[in-house]
Amino acid sequence: MVERVHPGRPHGDPDLAGAGARRVEPGQMQDVGAAELLVHDRFHEAILGAAEPGGQSAARFRGTVSGGCQTRPMTERWAVAAEDGGGALLAPLGRDGTPAGPVVAEPDLVEAVRSRPDVVRWVWRSTAEIYPRLLAAGVRVERCYDIECAELLLLGHAGRLGEPRSAAAALARLDNGPVPPDPPARSAEPGAQSSLFEPSSGTGVPFEGLLRVYADQLRRHDTAEHPDRMRLLTASESAGMLVAAEMHRAGLPWRADVHQELLNGLLGERYAGGGEPRRLAELADEVSAAFGRRVRPDLPADVVKAFTQAGIPVKSTRRWELEGLDHPAVEPLIAYKKLYRIWTAHGWSWLQDWVREGRFRPEYQPGGTVSGRWTTNGGGALQIPKVIRQAVVADEGWRLVVADADQMEPRVLAAISRDRSLMEVAGHDGDLYKALSDRAFSGDREHAKLALLGAVYGQTSGDGLKNLAALRRRFPLAVAYVDDAARAGEEGRVVRTWLGRTSPPVALAGQDEEAGIPQEDPEDDRGAGAGSGGGTARARGRFTRNFVVQGSAADWALLLLAALRRTLFEQGLRAQLVFFQHDEVIVHCPAEETAAVAEAIRAAGELAGRTAFGETPVRFPFTTAVVERYSDAK
Repeated sequence: MVERVHPGRPHGDPDLAGAGARRVEPGQMQDVGAAELLVHDRFHEAILGAAEPGGQSAARFRGTVSGGCQTRPMTERWAVAAEDGGGALLAPLGRDGTPAGPVVAEPDLVEAVRSRPDVVRWVWRSTAEIYPRLLAAGVRVERCYDIECAELLLLGHAGRLGEPRSAAAALARLDNGPVPPDPPARSAEPGAQSSLFEPSSGTGVPFEGLLRVYADQLRRHDTAEHPDRMRLLTASESAGMLVAAEMHRAGLPWRADVHQELLNGLLGERYAGGGEPRRLAELADEVSAAFGRRVRPDLPADVVKAFTQAGIPVKSTRRWELEGLDHPAVEPLIAYKKLYRIWTAHGWSWLQDWVREGRFRPEYQPGGTVSGRWTTNGGGALQIPKVIRQAVVADEGWRLVVADADQMEPRVLAAISRDRSLMEVAGHDGDLYKALSDRAFSGDREHAKLALLGAVYGQTSGDGLKNLAALRRRFPLAVAYVDDAARAGEEGRVVRTWLGRTSPPVALAGQDEEAGIPQEDPEDDRGAGAGSGGGTARARGRFTRNFVVQGSAADWALLLLAALRRTLFEQGLRAQLVFFQHDEVIVHCPAEETAAVAEAIRAAGELAGRTAFGETPVRFPFTTAVVERYSDAK
């Protein structure tokens, strides 16, 4: 049974916004008065703590953070570095990032952190190096500053994405020395200790050098296009690293016995020697029989060749292309591909490797894509088939609170474009596409959806072009925002998300189809010629058009996670954040906490919207379900 939760719409938080507070747009902090600066600081404090040192807001209110009529001291900031043998070096930091006291050597890293509960933001080289050790010992850190995360963001902001981002590389650049390459990415080892437990050896960064890198990063934040936004991005990315480590530690509840039953029912018996299970073998025989010769359905080239020989030229074996073909091999081939994916990605080997003691513990990679979306290092956590989600079962007496952000990216476009008409449409908790269709598409929801997603993802031919024209008439600022981003990409310029994450100079492959919209035929691009009007330029334009929206949505999601993490802890709940992908979160909690968790998610989404984009009418609602099985939430 699915229990739907519909939290009430917020009526505003006077402690955060204040009566009559004017709208504050992040990135324009230097141009507004002290009251507006204070409002932004209080949003920021509510999620991530005090603003980073060096910002105008931090300088103006140095020493206190307001809370109504009371004031309290600014939180402490300490640097810590792991030493060989389990020890640590520590130092308190001043506002410029330099030591504000002597460097202290402690024999035990965990005890060094545990014994300083008043330190709210720890500055360290890498969350992956230190935080899992603390979690294993039961030590939770409220906030951190991840130097290597910050370096990656700052390099990107300077148009130098792709250069080594390690602390050692940053120090070498400071000293005008040879820059060492980043160590190769470590693959996760299923069934073994996660590579989140990154060794400290080989980093080659003395503690004094680490502090110099940190101080330099503070200065570089000051010179960013929008310093306040960039500081917020770095703080939220660092918070995301804490969330990733905690989700790995908690694990997603997983019933191995249910998974086994599902595989047996879907795939049939396993054959000795690791060959294809019975059902796949049967489907492969059906495909071969349809072609009249032996065909390997697991080899796309073999399938394409077979169709060509049958007089049906195809470019790929993608499902959307196969479904349009009239041939007896299509049905068993599509069925084979679906089951083959389950067998190879989430089959018996996966179950043996990745599920331990009733938990699946993927290794999350915050900012794993250039747009800021998360990835995982192995395990396929972000591609769990719906049928396999039946194995994700809450513990006895517990529930899964599954929350999907409703039409997140169109709402983000409304917020970042400042298009008043689109913000008005996005200012309600209901179906955004339905509201859009009533405004501009004569009530045709499907056309409204395709128009808006086409504007974001670059579908600008055929019906997409007609829909875009209708959208442009009603929402000119929103369409102009993504059009400008596309033009920048076509001209070889970089673009930024709202908080400042910067695109690479050249678009990466595979981004165009993330929305599930069929893209323009590559043949059309190849015929367009070279140069700024050619296929490469058009592909860059589609990428940057999408980047500013998808990346800004990732900015919002980071703040959502940070706010939710903090709320669950401060309310003393036993609830655990156990899963996140793009626009969906799962919290595992006792049954009696479900209402509080659902409300915490709703409030976190609204607070994240205000923190990222300022006071806009845009709402960020969720469809929230309380279930025992993940599969029941959809």
